[in-house]
Amino acid sequence: MGSKRNAGAAAKPNVGPQVSFEDVEAAAKRIAGAVEVTEFDRSRTLSEMIGAEVWLKRENLQFTGSFKERGALNRLLNLSKKERENGVIAMSAGNHAQGVAYHANRLEIPTFIVMPEPTPTVKVENTRGHGATVLLKGTQLEEAAEFAHAYGREHGLTFVHPYDDPLVIAGQGTTGLEMLREVPDLDVIVVPIGGGGLISGISIAAKALKPDIEIIGVQAQLYPSMYNAIRGEEQRMRGDTLAEGIAVKSPGKITTPLVKQFVDDILLVSEVQLERAVSLLIGIEKTVVEGAGAAGLAAMIAQPERFKGRKVGLVLCGGNIDTRLLASVLTRELARQGCLTQLTIDIPDRPGQLASVSAAIAREEANVVEVYHQRVFTDLPAKGAELHVVIETRDRAHLQRVIAGLESCGYIVTAKGSPE
Repeated sequence: MGSKRNAGAAAKPNVGPQVSFEDVEAAAKRIAGAVEVTEFDRSRTLSEMIGAEVWLKRENLQFTGSFKERGALNRLLNLSKKERENGVIAMSAGNHAQGVAYHANRLEIPTFIVMPEPTPTVKVENTRGHGATVLLKGTQLEEAAEFAHAYGREHGLTFVHPYDDPLVIAGQGTTGLEMLREVPDLDVIVVPIGGGGLISGISIAAKALKPDIEIIGVQAQLYPSMYNAIRGEEQRMRGDTLAEGIAVKSPGKITTPLVKQFVDDILLVSEVQLERAVSLLIGIEKTVVEGAGAAGLAAMIAQPERFKGRKVGLVLCGGNIDTRLLASVLTRELARQGCLTQLTIDIPDRPGQLASVSAAIAREEANVVEVYHQRVFTDLPAKGAELHVVIETRDRAHLQRVIAGLESCGYIVTAKGSPE
């Protein structure tokens, strides 16, 4: 896709019958006071690292941890009196579920949320904690969605779509409205894409306020659904991604034309880049984001030359990440940096060898985290053993000094870190 878009040339473009800039402005007035106007601030360290002026829109600081509240609330506030009395139903495995449940509960609207059966317990309980009735159906989102539509029709419930709804799109667009009104001279906005609701709304608002701004979407390489739809490609969707919040197999029927009209490019990011972005945001900004929320920074890490010298707004769209998964991401990044490494050391199986190895590591001021012997499942002679030691070092140079010290003692050492 080039940057040939000129549809935003008018001050307030109307994009047809689906969503207009005026819809976004109306949504902003409607949800004011009930949804946070989140911080939008410059990251000095990330700016220096990437060579661009990086501004972070912290949607992970919404009450339920993501931007999804904006669109959900705008949709709920447009229900008729009868629709409110009957109640609503939504399908989601995470952020949309919590956004709908929280605001529907505030508005005293009966709420049913359909979630796939494998949904983590913490997400199910968080949704129930907001007063929703949770129905666990199907093994995948598509099966849960099918059930939700059928159940909603049977019980007279209004379906609140996570992205393919004009009112939801307009609500999500208030994010872009806030960004441009606070920092009107942004050159680029980088937005994660799942079904396309967030980037559609943001691009409508942004192009109206600044027609020459560049809008760049980001998807995980494992789930390039919108990328395929826009470029006419057929890269397959597969596997588990850290960015499960944007792991959508089919982009929206409403959002896809909007993305074609207003979005200038879509970039794909790898799992390693997503992991590094999550780790950097915690280490540098002291803010927790989920994989989808870190996708924009992952794209800047992957292609820093694309953004060099420009003023860039990143949307940290969500912060709901499982704590065990977060611990794994941080540990793997330490391994990639050479700060945490597993050493396999061939040693004679006789007394004093562990002490000798420990002394060699200590001389180089490294820390032993874990240690165990392997005597059976090894190709070494019967009088030999493998010593597996996990050590903590400052960086790769420090790690190499530890290995050199062990080798100078006559040991054969193999280092295993995390793959790039």
